[in-house]
Amino acid sequence: MSVSGATLVAGVAGCPVTHSLSPVIHNAWIAAAGLDAVYVPFNVPQDGFAAFATALRGGVIKGVNVTIPFKETALELSDLAGQLAEKAGAANLLTFPADGSIVARNTDGPGMLDAIFEQAPGYDPTAAPTVILGAGGAARGAAAALVMAGSPAVRIINRTAERAVGLARTVGGATSGFGFGDHRAALADAGLVVNATSLGLGGGAGPDIDFGSLPPAAVVMDMVYKPLETRFLAAARAAGHRTVDGLEMLIRQAAPSFEAFFGQAPPDDVDVRSLCLQALGVAP
Repeated sequence: MSVSGATLVAGVAGCPVTHSLSPVIHNAWIAAAGLDAVYVPFNVPQDGFAAFATALRGGVIKGVNVTIPFKETALELSDLAGQLAEKAGAANLLTFPADGSIVARNTDGPGMLDAIFEQAPGYDPTAAPTVILGAGGAARGAAAALVMAGSPAVRIINRTAERAVGLARTVGGATSGFGFGDHRAALADAGLVVNATSLGLGGGAGPDIDFGSLPPAAVVMDMVYKPLETRFLAAARAAGHRTVDGLEMLIRQAAPSFEAFFGQAPPDDVDVRSLCLQALGVAP
């Protein structure tokens, strides 16, 4: 890969960001498309995101994907935001037009739904309530997308009940918030459970939920993708549930980001999932 004075630059910003496979995905698409461009990770200090994003106004860098813990701040800094980002109260994509503005979008929610449709064929978001574990930026995008997709109820469960209730208020619609102690009742008629926390990242224990309270036909998804099969997903699979991994969501949310950065859809002849599996040390 060569870099010139005309190279377009985009990237992913987070803290930490070393685990991200977004550079693998985007740089593979860049190479296949023959673009003079590069996609890089930005490890931004916990208290430094506002200064980082503000300094990018003007378009020297085309844009950034935003990961933990900056998705809510990303929306707050924007001058213009898409409908889903506004509803979610969080953005995972910022672009920097030449006019100096910051434009925010949320591609997490659609990416999540596309991943579920791919790996759990026949899933219908309108058929049963959804349970989302966590109340951070990723949970916000998921909740907003599911409300907009017609879920009859979206139940947000968080260790701090007040944060879950606050998120439900932001998203609106048929959304409610609960503390973790109420999770069994929330699961009883759910058609989908989504882990939107970072629990399980790096192989640690995921959320400790009672899969025995969940209907057998329910789908279980984990947004964590490192490892590919988290302990949370392994427990769900052992309990007989169809599962959806976080890698598929990462790839699906990346496609509209690539188009926002570089003005064209990513090439469809690149097997980026296999490249990511290789990076994770998993056989395709």
